[in-house]
Amino acid sequence: MSKKAGEVRSGQVKISDAFWSQMQEKVIDVVIPFQEKVLNDEVPGVAKSHAIENFRIAAGLSQGEFYGMVFQDSDMAKWLEGVAYSLAVKPDSELEARADDIIEIIEKAQQPDGYLDTYFIVKEPERRWQNLHECHELYCAGHMMEAGAAYYEATGKDRLLRVVERLADHIISLFGPEGEKSHGIPGHQEVEIGLMKLYHVTGKEKYRDMARHFLEERGKNPDYFYEEKMKRGWQHWGQYSTDKLDVTYNQAHETVYEQKEAVGHAVRALYMYTAMADLAGADGDEKLYQACRTLWENVVNKKMYITGALGGNPEGESFSSNYELPNDMAYAETCASIAMVFFAHRMLEMEMDGCYADIMEKELYNSTISGMQLDGKKYFYVNPLECEPGVSGKLFGYRHSLPMRPGWYACACCPPNLVRLITSLGKYCWSENDSAIYSHLMIGQKAELEKAQVIVETSYPWEGKADYTIMPKTEEEFTLAIHIPGYVDFEREENCLRVNREILDAGKLLKKGYVYITRKWTVGDKVSLRFPLEVRRAYANQHVRENAGCVALLRGPMVYCFEGVDNGEMIQSLRIPKDLKAIPFTCEEGVLKGNVLLSIEGYRMVGSDELYSEKPPVKEKAKLTAVPYYTWANRGENQMRVWMQEE
Repeated sequence: MSKKAGEVRSGQVKISDAFWSQMQEKVIDVVIPFQEKVLNDEVPGVAKSHAIENFRIAAGLSQGEFYGMVFQDSDMAKWLEGVAYSLAVKPDSELEARADDIIEIIEKAQQPDGYLDTYFIVKEPERRWQNLHECHELYCAGHMMEAGAAYYEATGKDRLLRVVERLADHIISLFGPEGEKSHGIPGHQEVEIGLMKLYHVTGKEKYRDMARHFLEERGKNPDYFYEEKMKRGWQHWGQYSTDKLDVTYNQAHETVYEQKEAVGHAVRALYMYTAMADLAGADGDEKLYQACRTLWENVVNKKMYITGALGGNPEGESFSSNYELPNDMAYAETCASIAMVFFAHRMLEMEMDGCYADIMEKELYNSTISGMQLDGKKYFYVNPLECEPGVSGKLFGYRHSLPMRPGWYACACCPPNLVRLITSLGKYCWSENDSAIYSHLMIGQKAELEKAQVIVETSYPWEGKADYTIMPKTEEEFTLAIHIPGYVDFEREENCLRVNREILDAGKLLKKGYVYITRKWTVGDKVSLRFPLEVRRAYANQHVRENAGCVALLRGPMVYCFEGVDNGEMIQSLRIPKDLKAIPFTCEEGVLKGNVLLSIEGYRMVGSDELYSEKPPVKEKAKLTAVPYYTWANRGENQMRVWMQEE
């Protein structure tokens, strides 16, 4: 299935939104400078990064030893990509100059043949390209390609783009189906996304073809990584062994066309699915699209938490079995939710179906931004749906699931990933083709599209209210298609769609989650949407044993949770009544100021102090408070639960 609409660049959209503007401003004004200092080892008390110094050493500008993970370069690449998008949002000559200086160092570190990876340049140059399974050279290359493409689009400067083209050409010279080239594949998928980004920016088909090769080579020889290990006789992690490898971990067990279930490391899988969808759209590949669709259905309907989080198995940061979604032991890596945004976005380009936009919205408002503290200075790697102080982060099986966000990580993939997502938010808002413009997200903004300038004013996600003012750039008829969240019922009278003063029958205009309004637009035409945001209950599939008898609360795109700071100790003793009466209210003070919370008349079960008793607990009335999930763990260490027992 070929692309139905093209991507809009982030620079075409200026976010002006009560919710997202402050998020972008925080990332640009606080997080990017903070992370730059971390990458320069200038922040005491957090895990050392050394990423910039590694490039200086590789460039011959400093003396010293490589420090960090074998994939430490990727932190720098993602940060640079985030900087590129931030410059499109808010020009900053000083930040741009510092980024240019770093790019110059990267250029000097690049080897004459195009190779670029500081670990092997500095530490083990004789072992280049010998351990694709563990050493992530292709993964780092992919992130650097994404940074080069983004920086070129944002600034028009091609220095980093030329660096990554040389790197890509070097990779093409080594890998492929021809002659004596290696049939190796990435141990951690990402270069496929980077190559597709280069293809979109440069138009050079060799980069698209290389992305296709890596995707289609995967699974043809499930023993490739084992054969590679036996040939080289060493491994990067742990003591060398001749044991067989679990190739489901990096989705190398079958070809991409044969895989029907999401398995293995969640981020690897979702990066691969993103590249598959991008390539399917670019080439009009129906077979590849159907493979994407099969995997999408499995992820969304059997492997995804209600917050949008992905990865139920802490062993290997992996997808678990179908419906196996533990709340307090969830891995739910921030990067996996970010990758799901990428996947949904690429699927939307092929098919304007609200199911993709709904998931993109779920991820953006819940399990992505939950990865960052509200002040932007601390980060979750893992985003559980239940937290118990004294257990979470401490006991075996729960040590990965921390009750508070640390300042940084030795493996710091998530913080800069959040930077690049939030600064590039504009490109997820729209798609455009010859006949229509498609609004995917109800975010306040000014969008400069080919057919029109569109100004969106909204109080979403706290109110169901959005106004689109159209400034057409053509006298020809075209369509404005607006995504309507799946929870909105246009059969109800209070749901209202207008163009200027004319009320439209939204139900008749609704197709796969989008209302299609086709007309010759005049300057100042206004499309208005109004719908109530009610508190909704969600129940898990009965196969999800963790949530039997439980309910989760939602309002708009937000998933809510309960914290001990509002509800006292033992929140597991609280009960949500069947005749739910939840009153939304705006928090007026503290770190949650401006967020809509829920006040609920509920119950607390009070029982015996004995470990076991034959006397049943008694029910007492209690006033409960729920907060948006993304805000949890900002008011000290305390209990948290998303799924609550229903009365």
